[in-house]
Amino acid sequence: MLKTRVTELFNIKYPIIQGGMMWVSRAELVGAVSNAGGLGILTALTFSSPEELVAEIRKTKEITDKPFGVNFTFLPTLRQINYEEYIDAALGEGVRIVETAGRSPEPYMPRLKAAGVKVIHKCTAVRFARTAQRIGCDAVSIDGFECAGHPGEEDVTSLILIPLTADAVEIPVIASGGFADGRGLVAALALGAEGMNMGTRFLVTQESPVHPQVKQFLVQSSERDTMLVQRSLRNTARVLKNKVAEKVSQMEKEGATLEQLAPLISGQKEKEIFETGEIERGLLHCGQVVGHIRDIPTVKELIEKIISEAEEIMSRMSAQGIFRPLRKPSSPA
Repeated sequence: MLKTRVTELFNIKYPIIQGGMMWVSRAELVGAVSNAGGLGILTALTFSSPEELVAEIRKTKEITDKPFGVNFTFLPTLRQINYEEYIDAALGEGVRIVETAGRSPEPYMPRLKAAGVKVIHKCTAVRFARTAQRIGCDAVSIDGFECAGHPGEEDVTSLILIPLTADAVEIPVIASGGFADGRGLVAALALGAEGMNMGTRFLVTQESPVHPQVKQFLVQSSERDTMLVQRSLRNTARVLKNKVAEKVSQMEKEGATLEQLAPLISGQKEKEIFETGEIERGLLHCGQVVGHIRDIPTVKELIEKIISEAEEIMSRMSAQGIFRPLRKPSSPA
């Protein structure tokens, strides 16, 4: 067992967290992660109403009796969202772990802390982590430049960002961006984190509610198959390289406005990809760690393998100062 402040804080067996992923972080995946000893996290804005979120929370409880959380991402969206109603829905169902992302959760902290909620804030810079600690967050999840989704605007990789954050705050740090296996977990711990967050890796599991063609396409992808879009909007996103992403990038170079880009960057298009398996329908958020993904295991198989690898690496490191790396088959060319 790997025991850290993160496992103690959230009462979980392993310091492995499934980050909130729009459209993907639903009951089947979340429940499987929590049952396997990690912390599963539902994504609130996947659901079109607070009532739908309530139904998904109840469905998750039918799958697992272990701790799980709910993600609230405070980013610009193309639909009007009443976050207070979503938060009230989660708290009313007894949710006591929340992951926040995007803008600062400070306006919502009094309500969350009064309800006894433990808050993880996902951020992309050391100064944001310091702010999270100051406003009362219980942990920070720090996103390196490699991550899927929104890596911020400063392009600092996990190798640099994680130890800087660990040095800057006293609350537990969770490493996010570039993690997929036991090597990554040990590296995260060595860099000063006390847990590891994975998104893209959990996307490619059997319980992930996306089309099999999407999973197979990602298995065949490499670390070179992602790109950045929406930089002109200061809402940078790392996505899978496809025709839509390349078109968005070209439009940005030509000075396109948000209104012009909106039909291409709508999250509804990603939902359609996940439902139909048609990769070229829109943007698909994906981290560079996709280059490490070569199979589609169950969540339980994945987590058990990660822990087994991590334990083997740590045992090699402690054996009379002699270290031999854990080798894996080469990535496809």
